[in-house]
Amino acid sequence: MRKLLIANRGEIARRIIRTAHRMGIETVAVYSEADADAPHVHEAGQAVLIGPAPASESYLLVDRLLDAAARTNADAVHPGYGFLSENAKFALAVRDAGLTFVGPPVKAIDAMGLKDTAKKLMKTAGVPVTPGYQGDDQSLARLEAASKAVGYPLLIKAVAGGGGKGMRRVDDPSEFADALVAAKREGEKSFGNDGVMIEKLILRPRHVEVQVFADRHGNAVHLFERDCSLQRRHQKVIEEAPAPGLSASLRKALGAAAVKAATAIGYEGAGTIEFILDCDDVDTTGDPKFYFMEMNTRLQVEHPVTEFITGTDLVEWQIRVARGEKLPMTQDQLRIEGHAVEARLYAEDPESGFLPSTGRLRQLVFPEGRPGVRIDSGVVEGGEISIHYDPMIAKVIAHGADRQSAIDRLVGALDATIVEGVRTNRAFLARLVDHAAFRDGDVDTGFIARHAESLKPPTDIPDRVLALAALTRVGGYNPPSAQTMFERAGAWRMNLPSRRHVDLFPEGGEKRALSLTPEGAAYRIDGLDEPVTGALFWTGPQSVEADLGGELVRATIVERDGSFELRIGGRVFVIGTSAPDAEAAEGGSGRITAPMPGRVLAVFVKPGDKVEAGARLLVLEAMKMENRMTAPVSGTVAKVGVAEGDQVAEGTLLVEIESEDQ
Repeated sequence: MRKLLIANRGEIARRIIRTAHRMGIETVAVYSEADADAPHVHEAGQAVLIGPAPASESYLLVDRLLDAAARTNADAVHPGYGFLSENAKFALAVRDAGLTFVGPPVKAIDAMGLKDTAKKLMKTAGVPVTPGYQGDDQSLARLEAASKAVGYPLLIKAVAGGGGKGMRRVDDPSEFADALVAAKREGEKSFGNDGVMIEKLILRPRHVEVQVFADRHGNAVHLFERDCSLQRRHQKVIEEAPAPGLSASLRKALGAAAVKAATAIGYEGAGTIEFILDCDDVDTTGDPKFYFMEMNTRLQVEHPVTEFITGTDLVEWQIRVARGEKLPMTQDQLRIEGHAVEARLYAEDPESGFLPSTGRLRQLVFPEGRPGVRIDSGVVEGGEISIHYDPMIAKVIAHGADRQSAIDRLVGALDATIVEGVRTNRAFLARLVDHAAFRDGDVDTGFIARHAESLKPPTDIPDRVLALAALTRVGGYNPPSAQTMFERAGAWRMNLPSRRHVDLFPEGGEKRALSLTPEGAAYRIDGLDEPVTGALFWTGPQSVEADLGGELVRATIVERDGSFELRIGGRVFVIGTSAPDAEAAEGGSGRITAPMPGRVLAVFVKPGDKVEAGARLLVLEAMKMENRMTAPVSGTVAKVGVAEGDQVAEGTLLVEIESEDQ
């Protein structure tokens, strides 16, 4: 294999390019008109334009891809994932053109391409399958009879389906006919196949999949399992390896069943056997029963968690197997080292039903270089999230010695990620993996729906956040990387008034103005029963931790659009400073400035107006909140520095009042 054409785009194309270059293999990228300036285009040795932006006119055209391979003298093709990666006709066309296809044999793709055919094969091979019907007779009478035998509730599933399309839950026989028509219609529209099958609905399932690899020399291994139970609308959100809470016997049984499944179809290369675990149906040993669901005949999006715990490069394994080499390791040589968790960072708005968000990435900063953290991204700062492709920005992956340390690292990495220009699910992901039930390993596919309320941004401010914000205000440290930030946030200096002030703006909640008063070696904070006696330490770029009376609290402080955010486990608090009160040196000042960046929604005064202390002046929208700015003193409006609709930076003069006392 001398030159590899990557028939894909984005994150997976960049991932394949990295390994290929490390192995001394030249690479060819393909791109649509929308991807002309995409990172994978610049990182490959050569790049070929294959058509307009829509995938149906570019990345899904077999002839264009083969022409690109011929024009560049590529001798191999890697399909990545998605697009044509599980298309048997594409694999056959590549091989008929005399090129090496970095993937399984055509017959294996065909065998696993239809869910009903796959389950029939697995039954024959002795792999447990979910009770149901996978027959050819698709008449209403036969399917109704099958549903009666399976029992309700049940699932109608398109045989060529995926991603939840062509799937309907049916709880009662009276609903069956309408649900069947809907599933068939969606299957035909999405996959060109209206065939369906009937399955028992497992009410509390876990989605656990096993990574398998096989070569053409008869060797097959599994690289352990991944738990992908945290899903939304049948789409994976969080993946981890190994799956939490499995007994050694269940882990061994899953691995053996997966290898048996791969061997039964003469598999080669990377594949994933997906199983459903029935949490409500356990065997005599206490292990949940498991059933074959489907096989993905390609590399999975979540493959990095497996690479982390096994110390392998699965793309390298794919290339070696495609070249005819034996598997790099035997089953006895494979070991699980630590734990890994992956979160899919998407351009989507959790506050609007997770609708995709498009636009240019004005700022994109990842915490790359942190121990145990890996970022796989298909975009860079200045790039665009378009309407034409999946809105994934990156996969954020963390590895640790155990599950809790991996989760801690992932939460910290998500908190330190900065994205400007589009809405993202960043904070939602951090709250999700930091959720107590997830940390306890109490996972199944209904997790997100069941915990929907507790996954929303809380509007309260915990005591530990008040204390941490207070410590950022009084200082006692001055890291060079944050000197400007802490000067602006009000770090402690000699000869300033003894009382300190800090404003906290919780995302989705009301501003909390804090006053801090020295009390011996501690500080008394409004609203807290006990004084703060902790100390703040920098533990790395953007990272701080505080010892609050023996409780260790970790957080991230990031600059975002000119303001400073305190991020803790997916919760966001903007740190600002308010004008000191009458006890302070600047008490009585009539200068009202913007405490944070925002947009002026309304202005209620003009120069020359007489105002009383507490009178409303304007409304500033910031961090999705409306903040009413009021007069701190009575007097005459001398200046109005903004107008309705203006975007303002932190510190901008909004209104100036000449006090009656002046």
